[in-house]
Amino acid sequence: MAKVAFLGLGVMGFPMAGHLVKKGGHEITVYNRTPAKAQAWAEKFGGKTAPTPKAAAEGQDFVMCCVGNDNDLRAVTLGADGAFAGMKKGATFVDHTTASAEIARELDAEATKRGFRFVDAPVSGGQAGAENGVLTVMCGGSEEAYAAAEPLIAAYARMCKRLGPAGSGQLTKMVNQICIAGLVQGLSEGIHFAKKSGLDVAAVIDTISKGAAQSWQMENRYKTMAEGKYDFGFAVEWMRKDLSICIAESRRNGASLPVTALVDAFYAEVEKMGGKRWDTSSLLARLER
Repeated sequence: MAKVAFLGLGVMGFPMAGHLVKKGGHEITVYNRTPAKAQAWAEKFGGKTAPTPKAAAEGQDFVMCCVGNDNDLRAVTLGADGAFAGMKKGATFVDHTTASAEIARELDAEATKRGFRFVDAPVSGGQAGAENGVLTVMCGGSEEAYAAAEPLIAAYARMCKRLGPAGSGQLTKMVNQICIAGLVQGLSEGIHFAKKSGLDVAAVIDTISKGAAQSWQMENRYKTMAEGKYDFGFAVEWMRKDLSICIAESRRNGASLPVTALVDAFYAEVEKMGGKRWDTSSLLARLER
């Protein structure tokens, strides 16, 4: 059992912190920007709450974090009330936020300076993956930092891997989102084409899903897409945040991302249709206007 703080109790962090209690048996202290949510978590799982990230981090062996973006991450880590001000030497900070590789390297350098370890560990699998404890976790950091963190991450992951030094986890998450963006657009066009052709969409998908066209998105989203239901999982506004990180990084590393940029523009159109909180499969709604 370890002493652990968890910062950020959104749709991902709330169940992830719960698994650390239920599966890991760890002693958990939570912090959330909205105190009522931290209190609700403590009532459900029996942990403690803290008024600031610094207070949550004090005396802990591990501090896990899952917030919104780079700015949110800086807010809970740096400054007088940030977690870094409360962390003891030799502890490990694990960041599950999907953020830039730049901030991962920045926080890793600051952690090293202060005498503790840092792992950037963005996740894939959505709310359902978090609730069921089957997330894929992509990690960057030193081998020592990863080795310390991996047993705790196992409480909510079915796949966890170190991909390289600090920032590598975030870069791998960018690859993940780049792959998904083009795939969802292709699936949307396929379903749209099948409908326009007068085909039975369910019969078509049942057939082609047994071949090379098969994907997680096809297996798990085609029915709701065909029915025009888009309230399942990862929201368009979150995907646009992630794709903006990918496109910004591509400007730095020289990668060409024409499809990613195009799909991001399509998601912008979905937002204008009122779909900011629809799930990412709502690219089909744009085709069916």
